[in-house]
Amino acid sequence: MNAELTGKLQQLFNEHPDLLGKPASDEQIHSAQQTLGITFHPDYVEFIKRFGGSFGGVGIHAFENGSLIGNETVTELTTDFRDCYDTSGLPELHDAFVISGDGSGNPILMNSQGQLYLYLHDEGEVELLAASLEALLTSSFP
Repeated sequence: MNAELTGKLQQLFNEHPDLLGKPASDEQIHSAQQTLGITFHPDYVEFIKRFGGSFGGVGIHAFENGSLIGNETVTELTTDFRDCYDTSGLPELHDAFVISGDGSGNPILMNSQGQLYLYLHDEGEVELLAASLEALLTSSFP
């Protein structure tokens, strides 16, 4: 993540501490990756190790989220998503994990290439939201 965006996020969290989560530990990250059978993208790991589950224009769930983000962990969100939806015909989601939602019941997922997709649950389709977490945060920053 670039220094300008990191600075903006830190300023936002200084002004609104309820948006800031507790930084994720290596143990939490490793355990979640083992449970989900995936490897988190390095951009996501960098974000959650620095800010935990926090809001930067979009809520990014981790393990200990800011009080205004919600309590659901990335592991719970991803497990629930996998239990509810068959995405076998969507190769872009093969190794994806749920980091957020759009407020209308549509999960936001990140894949191993760092691309972010919106899963349109009513249609069973995906829409590319951003090429990277940095791009998503930059475009949605308040």
